[in-house]
Amino acid sequence: MVSVLAGMGNIYTEDFSVRIVPMLSSKNPSILKAHDECKKGDEASLKRLTNRIYKVLQNWSRELDVIVAHNVLHMPFNLPLTLALRRLADSPNGPAVVSWAHDSPYFEPNHPKYLDNPPWTVLRESHPNIYYVTISESRMRLFKKHCTETLWKVIPNGIDPARFFYLDPATVTLLKELDIFSRDIIVVQPSRITPRKNLELSIHIIRGIKLLGYNVLFLLTGAYDPHERRAVPYYRRLRYWIKELDLQENIAILAEYRFHNRKKLVPDRVLIRDLYLMADILLMTSKDEGFGLPLVEAGMSKLPIACSEIPAFREVGEDVCFFQLDEPPLFIAGRIVEYLARTSTHKMFRNVMHKYIWDVICRQQVIPFLHEITGNK
Repeated sequence: MVSVLAGMGNIYTEDFSVRIVPMLSSKNPSILKAHDECKKGDEASLKRLTNRIYKVLQNWSRELDVIVAHNVLHMPFNLPLTLALRRLADSPNGPAVVSWAHDSPYFEPNHPKYLDNPPWTVLRESHPNIYYVTISESRMRLFKKHCTETLWKVIPNGIDPARFFYLDPATVTLLKELDIFSRDIIVVQPSRITPRKNLELSIHIIRGIKLLGYNVLFLLTGAYDPHERRAVPYYRRLRYWIKELDLQENIAILAEYRFHNRKKLVPDRVLIRDLYLMADILLMTSKDEGFGLPLVEAGMSKLPIACSEIPAFREVGEDVCFFQLDEPPLFIAGRIVEYLARTSTHKMFRNVMHKYIWDVICRQQVIPFLHEITGNK
């Protein structure tokens, strides 16, 4: 189970328990009064509030395995809560306590002088039963200057692409099922399945990228027209090449895609927009086009482009990776990889996708860490 305990705010979800206890707020009048008295040497209110908060924590955490306290154990905003958490960490059968720390007033050379006197100095004292996590190596170095005996683990902050880009729920499900966050290169091609689009070249280019050692995923969005005489055999030929070249895990034809729950995906304009945002490059291998609308869409999305050097694309494309239709697919693949390597935004984008997506951080770092401290290996 997951439960959130806070001093102020609203119950913002029904997915898990959210409990608001005003005494935990940094703005609570009784807490502010206790702080003022404590600075004058009177700790009576501090001790009384610590006991009350300790009972709240005890009752709240009975069924919990881990408590993650964000900044509470290092910031001077609610000292009774800090002391109560430290006491809870001494409970023999209580949950593991994790200090998830971003900040400390001791980072500043001119921090308030009262913080150098007990009981405030507890904010920089290590506790043997508390696990300490911070968000970067640089933050860890700062903490170690003031918490010299503390063992720190670094787990970075992260981002949720679904919330950042307002991705459609269907897109989010698709990206998870296709394991997009572990890929090295995501290629998108919003083309209908027709011989004019020259999709067999796209398939062989994807094979070339794979042969160069990259975990590549090719997303082909369009469907074939069953009323076009050549469309059905052309589609079957493409499926043959995908199987023959062992690219089943590297190519997804979205017009035929079914989710794991067997529901059919409908590639609409929202999905296409989402794929532009999440892909590394647009690939267009057409033999002939009247205009290059996908290039314009990719340009609007700041998505790098690799495309055949046909008149319509030449007219629209600027600073893109052009290739000739008669060039070997492996050669084109190499040029695309080289083009992406020169694109500085691609490097940072792929670095974020591999290291700073919350799904990745949770799977690779947070969950193993929680298993380690609770003994559930």
